[in-house]
Amino acid sequence: MSEYQMGAVESRFADIIWENEPISSTELVKRSEEMLRWKKSTTYTVLKRLCEKGIFQNNKGIVTSLISRQEFYSVQSEKFVKETFDGSLPAFLAAFTARKHLTPEEVACLRRMISEYEEVEGVS
Repeated sequence: MSEYQMGAVESRFADIIWENEPISSTELVKRSEEMLRWKKSTTYTVLKRLCEKGIFQNNKGIVTSLISRQEFYSVQSEKFVKETFDGSLPAFLAAFTARKHLTPEEVACLRRMISEYEEVEGVS
């Protein structure tokens, strides 16, 4: 999973696939032209690259994902925290909140996530 990487434009392209899968390659070309202003050749080049990375597959002209959007971004988040904060989620949150103040809704959401984790994992 360490090879799962995408730039910003590739991410926008991937979102088109995730939001519409399964999607025919013909429809993908049409949507990429509308949304990204890409030519057919660009769409197929980027699709091939993302298929080679193991994120998507093009089977007989039908494009589907090999990993979900959530799984992809989970892997990316884990990798970022590991590489940048030595794997420390508290260090990441401290750095993140040093410049961006959390809203009460975000704090409540984080508390719910921690509570649900504690229930599932039996941590207290």
